[in-house]
This record gives sequence, C-alpha cells and structure tokens, in this order.
Amino acid sequence: MIELIKKLPKAELHLHIEGSLEPELMFRLAKKNQIEIPYKDIEDVRNAYNFTNLQTFLDIYYAGANVLITEDDFYDLTWEYILKCVEDNVIHTEIFFDPQTHTARGVAFETVITGIKRALADAKAQYSITSCIIMCFLRHLSQEEAFEALEQALPFKDDIIGVGLDSSELGNPPSKFIDVFKKAKEEGFKLVAHAGEEADFSYIYEALDLLGISRIDHGVQSIKSAELMQRLKDEQMPLTVCPNSNIELRVFDTYKEHNIKELIDYGLNITVNSDDPAYFKGYINQNFINISENLPLTEDDIITLVKNSFRSSFISDELKQQYLDRVDQAIG
Repeated sequence: MIELIKKLPKAELHLHIEGSLEPELMFRLAKKNQIEIPYKDIEDVRNAYNFTNLQTFLDIYYAGANVLITEDDFYDLTWEYILKCVEDNVIHTEIFFDPQTHTARGVAFETVITGIKRALADAKAQYSITSCIIMCFLRHLSQEEAFEALEQALPFKDDIIGVGLDSSELGNPPSKFIDVFKKAKEEGFKLVAHAGEEADFSYIYEALDLLGISRIDHGVQSIKSAELMQRLKDEQMPLTVCPNSNIELRVFDTYKEHNIKELIDYGLNITVNSDDPAYFKGYINQNFINISENLPLTEDDIITLVKNSFRSSFISDELKQQYLDRVDQAIG
C-alpha cells in the first residue's frame, strides 16, 4: 500500500503555504530579518507543536509567519514546499495564501504574491509541476477587511484563480462573508471555503447556499447530517479532507476514529491533503500512509482518492485527462 501511495502522481488542493514553514527556515529567516521569535532552538519549536484545538495552532501559525518579510522569503517558503511535492509525487498543487496575515504587518500584497508566483513558475520549468493560487480571507477579521484584501488582489487576477475562507472557524460562520464572496464571484474568482472542521455541519450548508462555493475545505462534520451527506453525494461536491490536521487539532482523537473511510464508502467526492504540513507532522504521502495504516482502506480507495484530486482541481478538462491517464499508467 505504501509503495502504491508513493508511486501514484497526485494533486494537492488544500495547502496553506504559510503552514509549510519548517522550523529550520523559520530560524533562518528570523535571523536574516532580525525578527524575534519565542523559541530558543528548533527542538523548542517542535515541542510547541502540541495543539489542543484550531486556535492553539493558529496562535503559533501567525507567530511563525512574522519572519516572512521579503519577496525572496515567500519564494524560499514556496520553493521548499515544491521540493516536498517532488518527493511525494505531487504534480499539481493549488496553494492557499493569507494576504491579511502579511499586509497587517506592513508587507505589501505584491511582495507576497510575486514571491509565491516566481517559485511556482520555477516549479513548472524545472519539474513540470502545475499550480494555482487561491487567496483566503481570514474569517476572524471583518468582512470590510476581506473587501480590502479583495481590492488588493484585483491587479493580480491573472495570478489568483480563486478565493477561500480560513482561520478561526467557531463563531465566524460563512454567512459573515456573503457580500465579499458575491463580489469575488462577479470578478471571476472561483470560490472555496473551510467549513465543517470544528464547527457543525450548518457551516457547510451556509458555505454552499449563501457563498455558492464549488469546493468544501475539510467538511468532515457532514457525516452528522444524513440529508447533507446525500446532497454532497448527489452533487459530487469535492471535500478536501486533511487527516493529519484533524488528528493534531483534536477533531478526532486517533486515526482509527477518523471518518474518511465512511465518507468514501458513502460515495462522497473526497480528496486527501496536508493542510499545514510543517505543523501537522507530514506532507501528503504521510497523510495517505497514516489513514491507510489505521483504517480498512483498499487499494481502490487510494486510487479513487488520487483520481478525485485531479477531477476536483481547477485545471482544464484536457489537463485533468492527461493527469488521470498518468495515474492509470502508474497503476500499470
């Protein structure tokens, strides 16, 4: 099973680039940019990665992002993730970034997007890895601030394929952002949103019905509504599930309790992703391995999950077919 996981080409659809900031790079950039971080060494950082819920993770996540200042910093961050893609046979990736995390610190929107974009261009040139960029609004901030981020994104519409919604879920429902998502849709952006990770399944309904999204990030709480499960199956609405994240943030206590196998068996359109891999103990292959070792997944399940990732991506139908053919070739 592990050999199969490693040899299959994959797409990753739920990856926060700031969440791929490994401790080594964090220290290097902190030193270069003369930024104080609350850790004395790399081991100290890793020990801090012991989360009890989403908020305890976010506190550390935002502290880590403080070291990202220059265009080259965002290039280096993205390039290190690309090297992990090469290692894990990820041939297409759709990367989230959080502009408000950086513009609030005085880092220009252009600095962030240009650094990320340059690394992705090099990924295409050197490794033939294709990619899309999705800008997320921070849901703990106001809709007005989300509108400001959207305005800043408009000059880079050719570089940003979609908008999403992330950060502290509880108490910040999708309904808080109806107007900004409507405007983003009018501007031609594709729409996704984190929903049903920690908060209940009503957030998934809101994301679907009030924001009009075309992909649900996480969505594991959908299992608590038979009606919603049937709707998600009928619509083949993609769910970008992140197993390691769900365990590290205590959505489930153990991998054996994770509901991904039930979601697959019900016929939902499920994909596997790494979310914030530097913080959640592993990139995409490790997520696949962890669920395959703890749940009764079949080889067909793994192949379905991988094929779903390409089918649910924001690439052309022609490129999707090319990638699906590569999956079939890898299976032999």
